[in-house]
Amino acid sequence: MTGWKVGYVAAPAALSAEFRKVHQYNVFTVNTPMQHGLAGYMADPAPYLELPAFYQRKRDLFRAGLEGSRFELLPADGTYFQCVKYTAISAAPEAEFAEWLTSEIKVAAIPVSAFYQRGQESGIVRFCFAKQDDTLRQALHRLARI
Repeated sequence: MTGWKVGYVAAPAALSAEFRKVHQYNVFTVNTPMQHGLAGYMADPAPYLELPAFYQRKRDLFRAGLEGSRFELLPADGTYFQCVKYTAISAAPEAEFAEWLTSEIKVAAIPVSAFYQRGQESGIVRFCFAKQDDTLRQALHRLARI
């Protein structure tokens, strides 16, 4: 159910510790209205059975658009994110490179270092290809020129 978020919280450590105590008793269930929504969605299996092919086509479009660019494509199986190594383009830290992509190239990326407690740098950013094809083509056009 891509994109269906039940909820999240970002908080100071002291509050987060308390939220985790509640969270452990809530993750095994979803509120009743959401359960009805999910049941309605699942009544027709076509949308979720077609998702793998849908995202594979988008992945293939995105990867083909970056072929021949200076980005090094990393494997992207079972996801709607494409991680790329950008070290042939820049030596900037990941967050700085992602900010540059967003402000100057007008394509958003997520620095992979953001997923590490200590911000481990590896020269990799991640793009989301769960977008409209026209949006992807515009982004690819911009990225291919780098």
